[in-house]
Parts: sequence; C-alpha cells; structure tokens
Amino acid sequence: MTRAPLTERAVPEDLGAAAAWLRETTAAGEAELAGLPDRPDRGPDRQLVAERVHRSCRTARWRFLRAHAAAVYERLTDGLRERPRITALAARAAEEYPGLCPTAEQMAAERRCARQADKEGREIDQALLIAALLDAETGAHLTESMRRPTDRALSLLPDFRASGRLELGAAGIERDGAAATVTLRNPDCLNAEDDRLAADLETAVDLALLDDAVEVGVLRGAETNHRKYAGRRVFCAGINLTELYRGGISMLGFLLGRELGLIAKLVRGLSGDDPDPFAARSGEKPWVGAVDAFAIGGGMQLLFACDRVIAETDAFFRLPAAREGIVPGAANLRIGRGFGARESRRLLLFGESVPAGDPMARGVCDATVEPDRMDGAIAAAAAVLASPAVRANRRMLRLAEEPEDRFRAYMADFAATQARRVYDRDVLDNLERAWMRRAD
Repeated sequence: MTRAPLTERAVPEDLGAAAAWLRETTAAGEAELAGLPDRPDRGPDRQLVAERVHRSCRTARWRFLRAHAAAVYERLTDGLRERPRITALAARAAEEYPGLCPTAEQMAAERRCARQADKEGREIDQALLIAALLDAETGAHLTESMRRPTDRALSLLPDFRASGRLELGAAGIERDGAAATVTLRNPDCLNAEDDRLAADLETAVDLALLDDAVEVGVLRGAETNHRKYAGRRVFCAGINLTELYRGGISMLGFLLGRELGLIAKLVRGLSGDDPDPFAARSGEKPWVGAVDAFAIGGGMQLLFACDRVIAETDAFFRLPAAREGIVPGAANLRIGRGFGARESRRLLLFGESVPAGDPMARGVCDATVEPDRMDGAIAAAAAVLASPAVRANRRMLRLAEEPEDRFRAYMADFAATQARRVYDRDVLDNLERAWMRRAD
C-alpha cells in the first residue's frame, strides 16, 4: 500500500515523534531549495517551485505548532522559568526543533542580501512560530516576557538616576522634575523608525518606567536635517522605507518586537516578578505625546499609546501603511477608540491626512498650540498626569479598552499577516518604485 506523503500524514501526538516528523518533512523541502539558484537568479518558473516548497514546509510547521505549541514553549523556556525575548526564542527553537525555524546560518545569509526582494523570506517562519506561541495557553507568559526591562536599561539605570539624562544613540532621555522626556533622534530621516531607533527608544522608555523619580513620560521628536524641515523638530515619519527596501527592517526585532516590547510597555508598563500584589499595578505610567510638524505611520501609532497628545497648530497625522502594502502595527486594534468606523477606514484604507486643527483629529489629538507654546503645554499636561490617582484610573481604563487576551489574539494574527505582507509582490514592487523615484 502506498503511504501518504509526509506533509499529509497526521502529526504524532508524542512531541518527540512529532519533532522527528517535522525534521524529516522540512529536510526534504530544504534539499529541494538547495538545488535552486539564489532568489535574484531564479527566474519566474524556479521561483514558483521555491514558493511551492516553502508553502509545503510552512504547512507542516504550522500543523506541528497547532498540535504542540504550548509544550514547545515550555521546553524553550525551561518550564516557564526563563523569559527569552522573541529573537532569542526563535534561535532556541531552531536548535531544539530542527526544521521549525531558520538556522543562524540561514538568517545570516538573509542579512547579507542587498534588498528585501532578494531574501528567501525565512523571517516568515519565525513569525509563524511567534503567532502560534501567542495563540497558545502560554501566550500570556510570552507577552509578559516581552515587557520585562531590557538588560541594557537595567545596566544604565544607576547612571540615569544619578544624572537625570542619557544619550542612547537614536534616542535620548532627560528628567525634569517628575517628567522624563524621551526624544526620537534620526535626524537624516525625519525621525523615521528602524531597528536601531526602536531598540534605543525601548531602552529610554524602560528607564522612564524604572526610575521612581519619574511620574510621567513625554514622547517628542528631535530637530532634523531634512531640507524642508532643517533645524525644526519633527515627531516621526513612520517606518524607514529605505531600510525596508534594503532588507534592514527585521521581523522579530522591529515589526513584532516593537509592538510586543516598546509600544506594549507604553500601554501596559513593565512586567516583573514582585510578589507584592500592588507592585504589578504600578508598572505603568502616563505618557504625553508632543507632535511637532507631523506624526506619520508608526509615529501616529505611538500616539495611540499616549494619554494626552498635544500638537502644533500646523501639524498633521497620517497612516499610509495600506498604500505601502503593510499593516500599521496595532493601530487597527486601537484606532476605533478615537475615530468612528468610517473615519477609521478613511485613515487606514485610504491613507488620508488629517490636519491637527480638523475636528476629525480629535480622535488622536487633545489640544493644538502655536509652536512657541509647545513647551508650556507639555509641562502643563505632565503636571496634571503626575497626580497620584492618574495611574490607577489609567490602568482601569486600559483594562476596559484593551484586555490582555484581546491584544494577544490580535498580535497572533498580526504576526502571521505582517510576515507575509512584507514579502508579497505588491509590497516589493512598491518599495522598488519608491527607491527609483528617490534615485531620480
């Protein structure tokens, strides 16, 4: 009797047997891929072969994870005793369960590619792992792990407490009274976000949350070098599309890590192991978003995590992700709280710009002031938010607006969806056209 192909066989109930099935199944696919030229040299017919192989292997990985995600996570975290971030988690998975995630060598080869379009798309497999783990009963452990303070922030905390200010590269933080201002610094790119900025920004947010002298955080953009805005503050131009074109925007470090780490910390605060039942309720702090010039894409996403948003009178807001072909993080989860269903679609699906003075902007902006009054308006908002009762009320609002289970379910779907989007043909074509326009 002819046996069914490996990919069509039932996933064994025993984890060890299932891991062996996965290893054998994906090894056959990897062998076929190894016989093909690199992606830039394949041509359409061979690329179709590669896509068929990837699809088959990903189906096997997903079936394995649907059957054993919780057990896999427990093993990767030593029975939930360890709390690796998602990048380390994917690396462990590649070693513990061959065929489940790309190896270190495969990821190194991806990073050597000159363009996003030249990559094999190995990050999709990492994202599928995270999607399955978020969706499993152990998903809460993973989201809590991502909200732990980074090792870098813990090492810098004594210096920040002593000096009240630190420069971190693409971000800075300065304490003034009870408020700490976290500044985005990517002056050559209108403070656009990339892996470096997201990492530095998360460190700065950690420091603001860890320092007991800080009651309120402020997010603001630094002055830029762009010819149109030279010497002027700009909040944030969103994802750095040049870096995405070059393949420099990582799936785990930026597209997922930013949502589960940086922005989740702005929304929910830090997680920890303090047995005091009241300690968990003090892990979050209120935030002021100060918008000079504009908040585009990821910049606008940051504002959905803020409790008070103040903008210059001539500032504007825009979410162009759908036009670019990608999903704007958790904006789709949060935008409806400030905007109605139709307005949300105008912003998300059509990428319309909203001037700060437009009544529609009230969905994301609380007040507009003249540029020379920004500092005073920020200080006044921070003074109100420093009230002792604010944290408790903020937390209760958050619990009603965005329960943890809802956030986790959204992120599980987002992980799988965004991973495919950044490698889809329309997105790659959009990036190529944008690159050619810039070159011209």
